[in-house]
Amino acid sequence: MLLLDQWAERHILDAQRKGEFDSLPGEGAPLVLDDDSFIPEELRAAWRLLKNAGCLPPELQQRKDAIELNELLRSINQDHPDYQAVRKKLTLLELKLQQAGVNTDFLHGDYADRLLQKIEKE
Repeated sequence: MLLLDQWAERHILDAQRKGEFDSLPGEGAPLVLDDDSFIPEELRAAWRLLKNAGCLPPELQQRKDAIELNELLRSINQDHPDYQAVRKKLTLLELKLQQAGVNTDFLHGDYADRLLQKIEKE
């Protein structure tokens, strides 16, 4: 066991003995743990910290940004002065995602729109 692990374990045990964990929200409820089996063991703590801080891996952040840009493009007119700049940003982002091996069909698919139209017709 690493020195840091021993130090943390000692402080946790001391806090338990002092009753500092008593009456906390969720006491007695099972923990909901994420499946982090695909992350190397030595990186799991860092990934968990980043996730809890709201940081996304670069590919997911780029995907999120691409979705936002795509929605922006749909909401503005082609004659808008910023339309071409936003379109260029989206195209560049799409290329980056494709190079990272991320499927970008979600930017071009209108499947959800067609599905909603079909449901509304029925």
